[in-house]
Amino acid sequence: MADEQFLNDANFELYRDLIYAESGITFTPTNRSILESRLKERLREKGTTDVSAYLIKIKADKEELKGFLDSITTNLTRFFRNQPQFDAFEKHVIPELIHNIKKIPGNIRIWSAGCSTGEEPYTIAMLLTEILPKSWSFDILASDISLKCLMTAKEGFYPESRIVGIPDSYMPKYFDKVEGGYKIKPEIHAKIKFDYHNLKNESGQRNFDVVFCRNVIIYFDEAAQTNVMNRFWDAMASKSFLFIGHSESLFGMNTKFEFLKTEWATLYTKTG
Repeated sequence: MADEQFLNDANFELYRDLIYAESGITFTPTNRSILESRLKERLREKGTTDVSAYLIKIKADKEELKGFLDSITTNLTRFFRNQPQFDAFEKHVIPELIHNIKKIPGNIRIWSAGCSTGEEPYTIAMLLTEILPKSWSFDILASDISLKCLMTAKEGFYPESRIVGIPDSYMPKYFDKVEGGYKIKPEIHAKIKFDYHNLKNESGQRNFDVVFCRNVIIYFDEAAQTNVMNRFWDAMASKSFLFIGHSESLFGMNTKFEFLKTEWATLYTKTG
């Protein structure tokens, strides 16, 4: 049951509406408790319990608003998360791109949207280093709404508890053992540009061959989901590929993407 003394219905609606307007993330009575717990933690960090005053502050202070949005986003990820999708990426998407990109040597552009603490873009970079012809190159844009997560991603350090699911042969090639864990090698780190981006806004980016946006749109309502997908469409090259979370779907959504079922996983394509 919600703690009405902490966040009454009126304040819940004010916070909910502001979060939706600024990020597209939707809080409902069902997941209200998540917002309440994250807000309590944020206020504790700020040394206050005044919910109404903090709402006024984040409306007036853009940097504080960024910090607040950072605190309420869920950031669960790991290396090689959902292996079947990476199998489809390796065995279907990359061969198709090599076939379709006529310029030799070719370059593949990838966007990891909602990259969290960096495991996804580093996984992509390691895979591409393994499987791309040596004459080819790639670059990866990794973005997130959480500045805290982006700082972790950009540092490229992971404690031993986070180093799971990585092939044994990858470890000496792509990680340096350091005190307390492992650090991504500089040559892999250099392939990735980390950048703050709110998916509610236009990115200004174009010609991506692959977009990964996994387990992100599940937090948006249908209108926000459609807007995000349409912006991805604009940012992608012709004959490109989109991966979303395995529990997410574009079914019934008004987008131009085409559904693609491979032997390993399902994804979406832009053919126009």
